[in-house]
Amino acid sequence: MSPLHDLNSQAFTVLGEHVIWSDMIGNLLGLAALALGWRRSTATWPVQLLSGLILVAANLSAHLAGGTGKQLVVIVVSVWGWLQWQRGTRRTGGELTIRFASWKERGVLAAAAAVGTVGVALFFQHYGLSWAPWPDAYIFVGTLAAMVAQARGWVEFWFAWLAVDLVGVPLAFNSGLPFSGLIYVVYFVLVIAGMRSWWLRTRTSQQPSVNVPQGVAA
Repeated sequence: MSPLHDLNSQAFTVLGEHVIWSDMIGNLLGLAALALGWRRSTATWPVQLLSGLILVAANLSAHLAGGTGKQLVVIVVSVWGWLQWQRGTRRTGGELTIRFASWKERGVLAAAAAVGTVGVALFFQHYGLSWAPWPDAYIFVGTLAAMVAQARGWVEFWFAWLAVDLVGVPLAFNSGLPFSGLIYVVYFVLVIAGMRSWWLRTRTSQQPSVNVPQGVAA
């Protein structure tokens, strides 16, 4: 048997739902990557890359072009995000700078996501690449937007993941990927916790302390 066939073989059954190895392993790695992102660890990116590679197999088995494309984007953006965070930590002495995006940056991200979703959905629809082109496209583009925001160190990254989860949970269950659906629920909890952590981080001064010369009153 091929490695792809083994990855997409059934691992176990829960409440009548068949769980395949690629769906389970890929999503557990994705969960680990999200937890590492919460901790602002650069290890989040290689773990996310490995998760994307395995979930490509899961989405191919479910005939989800958007899901497959999403994971290919995850792989590419993971490399870019990894480089971005490494540069950022080198500039700040090992600590990643967290901030809210400006209104202009938010507007550009939201507009690009909206236009991208429509374009990708029409593409999927025209070529019959997905049985659910609109939610599939929404998750594809939303994931890309979230990862770009994460690579930039924007708190909005967590809001984007929340938006993706709201559609991802029902789509995963309806696509025969129940483990993905369950993991999306866990993602939701981690996203809330991570959002709070990053939000509080923005309230902590990241400016270097000012050295007051001796003999001068502070």
